[in-house]
Amino acid sequence: MAKQAPVVGSKNVTGENYQGSAAKVYFTKKIDAEHLIKLYKMIDENIFGKVAIKLHTGEKHGPNILPRDMVKAFQAQIPNSAIVECNTLYAGDRYTTEGHRETLKVNGWTFCDVDIMDEDDKVVNLPVRDGFHLKEVAMGAHLTDYDSLIVLTHFKGHYMGGFGGSMKNIAIGNASGHLGKAQVHGVDPDNVPEDFTTWPVKEYFMELMCDSAKATCDYFGKHIVFINVMRRLSVSCDCEGVAAAEPTMEDLGIAVSTDILAVDQACVDMVYNAPDSHDLKERIETRIGMRQLSAMAEKGLGNPQYELISID
Repeated sequence: MAKQAPVVGSKNVTGENYQGSAAKVYFTKKIDAEHLIKLYKMIDENIFGKVAIKLHTGEKHGPNILPRDMVKAFQAQIPNSAIVECNTLYAGDRYTTEGHRETLKVNGWTFCDVDIMDEDDKVVNLPVRDGFHLKEVAMGAHLTDYDSLIVLTHFKGHYMGGFGGSMKNIAIGNASGHLGKAQVHGVDPDNVPEDFTTWPVKEYFMELMCDSAKATCDYFGKHIVFINVMRRLSVSCDCEGVAAAEPTMEDLGIAVSTDILAVDQACVDMVYNAPDSHDLKERIETRIGMRQLSAMAEKGLGNPQYELISID
């Protein structure tokens, strides 16, 4: 039997195609507030009520975090919304709520409410239905105060995950700073190894992230959308702050979808299609980052088959 032809616009470098329907991923090469808002309005049908905007606000003075003015203009278009974050597992600028608040000020996230969802170390345990390894994940307690979730992601590389897209943003970002993030990283929360290079990596780590992301997606159901901004495509995550590597490839644009797997898949495919993406591809492959995508496909967390629809 002949292999099904790929959907137009979908290279799908992982080969994890489904038969049948394709998710819609909307795309622009233009990275600015106007186009961000335009894309969002194409997928916002089920966003209502109190809205959380999950953003990686970054360590102090991080050179690659999303532009504050762009995020400010975007947030102003969404009534009853706030940026949401959690504290970190590693001892950096956002390890404690006090330090996190100071870092938010330094980085310019002062134009709207920023809810540190685990600020009082309280958690809410969300179930993981049919996960790989986890039965539940401890999320920042305030997460369930919201009716809808916008996942606004700086798509880039990641030291452990290979790349950080929408899945990584909610899988690690919504987990509480100490208990939840320890669960997602596969370490003992009461005895976290100081040397993070000894933490579990590769397939196991990707599957743990998938479990955590699934818990958030199952909780919000239809009331969640995903926006990946492909700019400053460093091999480093924004958690590396000023130590992040300088990008060695050009910006690609913004991709949005109601499907978490499709949007991350599309962005990875665009990276692989880019002629200057050697460094980021190497980061993805050496960390077995493609397992993020195949794990989501295995658990039905979206469709790896997509139609890329440009608005340019």
